[in-house]
Amino acid sequence: MPRALRFVVVLAALVAALLIVASGPGTRLGWWDFRIGFVLMLWAMYVGFTAAVLALILVAIPRTRGPRASVLVVAIVLGAMAGAPAIGLRTRAQSLPYIHDISTDTVDPPAFVALEGARKAAPNGLAYGGPEVAAAQAKGYPDIRPLVVSSPPAQAFGRALDAARAMGWEIAASEAASGRIEATATTPWYGFKDDVVVRIRPEGAGSRIDVRSMSRVGESDVGANAARIRKYLARLA
Repeated sequence: MPRALRFVVVLAALVAALLIVASGPGTRLGWWDFRIGFVLMLWAMYVGFTAAVLALILVAIPRTRGPRASVLVVAIVLGAMAGAPAIGLRTRAQSLPYIHDISTDTVDPPAFVALEGARKAAPNGLAYGGPEVAAAQAKGYPDIRPLVVSSPPAQAFGRALDAARAMGWEIAASEAASGRIEATATTPWYGFKDDVVVRIRPEGAGSRIDVRSMSRVGESDVGANAARIRKYLARLA
């Protein structure tokens, strides 16, 4: 019986690891909807943590440990690693605003023009959420503010476009005359599409750069859009 139990526990840990590995790339490749990817991640947590706990119990009892306890140790590590992403995601989601549209200007958010059609076709739509979203952003991400640089708009636009390309974004529009850049960013694991618009306007002798990043799907972005804006503005600062 202990031998069979050890086999089942190790197998469960391997299955959990497979579930978490498949959840992201499978979604990114279009094999299934992102909701299925999240379900796989959730089951990886259930199966992984169960396997890790059982493996820990087996290791702790000498008569159930078996001749190769190192295999059970591997099961503990695999199970814990498979379950950790779901716990981390839930913890972050609970600590951050439940929004998916972040802008350095919440009064007059930069508008999507070239990507208007893509935004309208997406579940999250095109419109800004208004004062409620602005208040949630101000509370959760008080550091998200416009960047003012000493460069004139024409020069700032060139730097902003170079930074957008360096971020790996797919550029949809770059209009120097209107000071607008639109692009789509794809997240590395699940392949979520988030749209970004950069707006450059004169500010005294320099320029003011505003950025808006908005997810196409999902009510909460778990901080992804704010992190993207921070990283982008850091390249320009």
